[in-house]
This record gives sequence, structure tokens and C-alpha cells, in this order.
Amino acid sequence: MSPSQTTSEILISASQLCRRFGRRWAYSRIDLEIRAGERVLIFGPNGSGKTTLIRSLATVLRPSQGELKIFGCDPDQAVETIRSRLALLSHHHGFYEDLSGRDNLHVLASLCRKNVDAAALLEEVGLEDRPDPVRHFSAGMRKRLQLAMVRAQQPDLILLDEPFSALDPAAMEQVGALLQNLSGTLILASHQVERAAGLCDRAILLDQGQVRWQGDASRAWEAWQRLQQAGAST
Repeated sequence: MSPSQTTSEILISASQLCRRFGRRWAYSRIDLEIRAGERVLIFGPNGSGKTTLIRSLATVLRPSQGELKIFGCDPDQAVETIRSRLALLSHHHGFYEDLSGRDNLHVLASLCRKNVDAAALLEEVGLEDRPDPVRHFSAGMRKRLQLAMVRAQQPDLILLDEPFSALDPAAMEQVGALLQNLSGTLILASHQVERAAGLCDRAILLDQGQVRWQGDASRAWEAWQRLQQAGAST
């Protein structure tokens, strides 16, 4: 982290955050602080709580216990203000399937009340020559359109849930390059540790809903291997 980031605004502060579904705890006792300009990887095996935590930070899910502040606000009291400043890329893309990528961007811009250059955004993600409906798009093209829609929202905070899922190697490379060029604060949840760690400054390892390790993203693969080895030996 650069010296300027150490004194920057705290965008997310979580203390002893927990979320359960019935008797099962998806994550528990999460302490977290994210500052403006950071790029943070949340990684771990499938079922470790990554998606549930990302959805909680995006205000899609309410934590069961603990304290959460986003942009200094309590999500229970200022959810619309918070949502106006963040963007979430998840498995649920929310496209209008019979509209083109350009028209989807125009609809989003209208809903968010943003001035958007749809042509420029589509060119950034390599979809400027695709006027056909989104229902004809491949998985990689859909992911790239999602990233264009994230950019269209002009967010202060970007949350990405498994951005490499269901992509072939070529599409992963394209999406990785686009993620590298995203500006602002980014939280990325993924089990593609090697690929995702290169996009981030800091990393947090979740396993069975708890933080098992955190540190520099360059050491994430090493921490992941230790977890794998520990699981193999039990």
C-alpha cells in the first residue's frame, strides 16, 4: 500500500461481522477495514463465505451480527446513499436479454442518472461491433459487458464476485486485462488465486467462514497452498 493510501478515507469498516442461514454460519467474526484506493482480494475454497461476505458489503444481504459501516454510514439507515456509490459484479448480471449492449448501458445510465458514453465504454471492452441482442453473447462477452456497466455507474467502490467464473482461458485473459485497468477501490472475491492476486495489493483468506490469513497479495498463493496441504493432511 502506498503512503497516500495509509491516510486515505476508510470506505468499509466491519467489526465481528457474522451472517448465518438457519443454523449454518456462512461467515463469522469478520474484522475488516478497506481504505480508498485499495485493491483487496478475498479468496478461499468454494463454500468459504466469499460470496456471502461480498453480498453483505454490497448491502444485498444484511449481516446477522456485528457492526458494518460503508462510506461511514450504517447500511440499515442509509442503504440508498451507499448503493449510489458502489457497483457489484456478480453471477446475476441483470441484463435485458433482448436489448443490445448499447441499449443495456443506456437503460442503466437512465436508472442511475449518469451521463454515459456508451460507445466509448463498449470500445473499452471490445464490444463496439456487437449490435445484436445480449442473449446471443458468449460468457466472456457477457462478463465484459458487465464490466462496462460497472464503469457506467462511476462508483467509488467496486465489488467483484468470481469475475473469472465460467470463462475459457482466452476470456480470462481479456477480463483480467480489463480489471487491471479499473480505477478506484476494488474488492475481488475469487478462488482463482494466482490470477486474481496479481490484480490486488492485499489479500484475505477465508476458510469455513473465518479469516485464516491476511497479508500482501503477492503471498496469497503461498497461503493458499498451505491451506490445501493442511486439508490434505487431515
